[in-house]
Order: sequence, then C-alpha cells, then structure tokens
Amino acid sequence: MSIFENRLKLPVVAAPMFLISGPKLVTSCCRNGVVGTFPALNQRSSEGFDQWLTEIEEDLDAYEQKTGKKAAPYGVNLIVHHTNPRLEADLEICVKHKVPIIITSLGAVAGLVDTVHAYGGLVFHDVINKRHAEKAVEAGVDGLICVCAGAGGHAGLLNPMPFVKEIRSFFDGIILLSGCMSDGGDVASALQIGADFAYLGTRFINVTESRADEGYRQMIMDSGTADIVYTAAVSGVNANFLRKSLESMGITKEMWSLKGKIDFGKELDAAQAEAKAWKTIWSAGQGVATIDDNIPVEILINRMHREFNEAIDRQNAVASTFLQG
Repeated sequence: MSIFENRLKLPVVAAPMFLISGPKLVTSCCRNGVVGTFPALNQRSSEGFDQWLTEIEEDLDAYEQKTGKKAAPYGVNLIVHHTNPRLEADLEICVKHKVPIIITSLGAVAGLVDTVHAYGGLVFHDVINKRHAEKAVEAGVDGLICVCAGAGGHAGLLNPMPFVKEIRSFFDGIILLSGCMSDGGDVASALQIGADFAYLGTRFINVTESRADEGYRQMIMDSGTADIVYTAAVSGVNANFLRKSLESMGITKEMWSLKGKIDFGKELDAAQAEAKAWKTIWSAGQGVATIDDNIPVEILINRMHREFNEAIDRQNAVASTFLQG
C-alpha cells in the first residue's frame, strides 16, 4: 500500500505499550524504517496528546527534510470502550493531525473506521479469536492484529500458525502477527506463516528510547519463558506479566488464577487504578527469553535487518535441496 511504499526497512510495527511508548520511541522507530506507535492515553490529557502528535510530526518532517528519505508512518492506539472518556476528543485530534494508522482495542466500531478512512488513514484492530476478527472485518478495518499465545499485554491463547491461516480464509486485508518475536529471524517466520507484518512489543521495552524503568529493563533481561505469568489478577482481563514484578507486589501464585482483578484502592477511578497497577506490575511476553540487552532503536533495527535477510537466505538454501516441480 502507498502508505508504506519506500518507507520500510522491515515489515515491523513497534506495538503501542501502555506507559512505555512515547514520542522519542515513535520517532526513532519511524526514522529507522519501522512503524512506531503509542497509546493516546500515555499522555495524561487530550491537550498533551495533541502536543505529542505535533512533536512527532515536526521531528519526522525535519528528518525527511535533512535526509531526503521518507520516514515510516506512525500510529496511535485508541481504546474503543465506554470506560474511556477521552475517546471522542482524542479521535478528533487524530483527525486534525491525519494520523496515518489508528490501532483500536476493546471494540471495533464502523463509525470510527469511517472517520479515519475519510481522511485517508488506516485502522488496525487487535483480535485474539475468530469471532473478534469477524466483527472487526464487518466494521471495515484495514488490518487485523492476531495477538497470539505468549504475547505481552492482553494476549490470547491461540497458536499463530492456525490462527493466521484461519483469518486469511475470510480476510484479504493486512494481517499483523503478535507474540514472542524478538529478532529478525522471528520476523521472517511471521511472513512465512502468512502475516504481512510482525507486531513487536516486548523487544521495544528494552531500547534506550523507551519510557521503561531501569528495573523493568533489567527484569526482562533476567527472565525466561517460565517467568511469564498469564493472569487476570491485575486488570480483570487476562494478560502476561513478569512473575517477579507480581511477587514484589504481593501477588502470589495462589492469586494468579483469580478471574477478577485485585483491588488497588477504591479512592482511585478506573483509569488511575489501571495506571497504578501497570506502573509497578510489569507486562512482558515470552520473547524475554531471547532479550539480553538494552540498545538504541537504530542498532536494534540494523541488527534485525541483518538477521531477517540471513533467515531468508537460509530458507532459500533449504528450499533448493528439495525436488522442484
């Protein structure tokens, strides 16, 4: 599609991460040839959100003027749910700035999709099963983000191989695959399965441009697959979290199976309680198993690009050993 033409170094979207993604991470990703995104609610007010978009656009315009190259497009995540009082105001701001990509969560609404399409934007929607995907397709979205088992944040439980194929059987739009990917070889595998883009979150927590706490970064480097816990105890919706961060807040193994969220304080409204919880209880996916550094986005993307091409070369070499025709 023209929005990506001659703009991408890799078919990668850096996922919008609650409290972690901000303008610096977004622009670093876009300048290095991958799609950078952030949640609108990472800014405390709609006015601040407007300012962040201006900052991002000015940075990318300056980059393009200086280099003569096109930056990758950026995107914004909007929570489409009645508990988000800012949705209408933030959507108006997205229209004002003509945000290239809108990523919707917790609701696929045709009216919102039509609004974004009216100015030429694309809408991608998070899905964890076929039913969610079918509803999003009915709403007219351009892309489906298949959030599979082991992904950070609010992940699903499906294996990516059958899930992507199932989605492709009735959807000819853009498919993005999320779950456990950390390097260029993983990106190549996502395309081999049938996805158009790899959607990476956890790997971008551990870059110098992220807003993550240093302790958070270190815990990711110290963790493996066994340290990821899938629980609803934090927000009432199942998500993957780092075991040590749960334990540090007194959430024991006996609590992990609870279906309702733990009370973090009745004096807080829902949004504040959620932010408080996610600030001290850290989310990550099983991709932590292969993350052992904290590096600038530029270095990461260059390395992933090399790994991606090496993986493709290996696949081609293997394919050549089998009979053709």
